[in-house]
Amino acid sequence: MAVTKEEIERMIRVDQAGEYGATRIYEGQLAVMGTRGPHSEEIAGMARQEEGHRERFDALMARRGVRPTALRPFWTAAGYALGAGTALIGPEAAMACTAAVETEIDQHYSDQLDRLEESNTDPELAAMIAEFREDEREHRDAALAAGAERAPAYPLMSGLIRFGCRAAIKLAERI
Repeated sequence: MAVTKEEIERMIRVDQAGEYGATRIYEGQLAVMGTRGPHSEEIAGMARQEEGHRERFDALMARRGVRPTALRPFWTAAGYALGAGTALIGPEAAMACTAAVETEIDQHYSDQLDRLEESNTDPELAAMIAEFREDEREHRDAALAAGAERAPAYPLMSGLIRFGCRAAIKLAERI
């Protein structure tokens, strides 16, 4: 079954919102950790990649006339608070946040990619999602290698963040 124009617009809207949210998470983490904290350089590199993803989704939205989510003010505050809050707990908690978020984004992008590829509807969007999914997987793997699972109450923290991501995805698709 072909992917509808409305479904494509929802994909673009939610993906742009997610990339924006990721930039805010990293901004919050770096505000707390500074440039000399453990993993700060790695987080700054991830932030630059996410900013590049967001810029490309912004351009795609403009070209295709897709409206952004009305929840941007919420993502601005919530993303920053999540990043700063986890960084205040410690470097491993900041990495746990990254691992949890990127795990959900990997699944989200994989689901979108499956849908686009089965219908062969939008090769441009599919290529972007495939490229960005690989970056997100690298971020997740780097966070795990940096000690994400050593964060205090890791299973609880990861579960809550992942649940929040799934809820944010559903909201941003519609609002």
